Amino acid sequence: MFGWIETVGAGGKLRYLGRARNKLWFELTAAAYNFTRLANIEAAAA
Repeated sequence: MFGWIETVGAGGKLRYLGRARNKLWFELTAAAYNFTRLANIEAAAA
């Protein structure tokens, strides 16, 4: 997951000042990763 966030999610470095905004950005990016993963799993099962 972290490799995906660094490459596809553009998470090589922090984007914002402050922990709260960076935490929110990470959580949204992790959610996008999970949705992508879910779509791939469902496509493979079909």
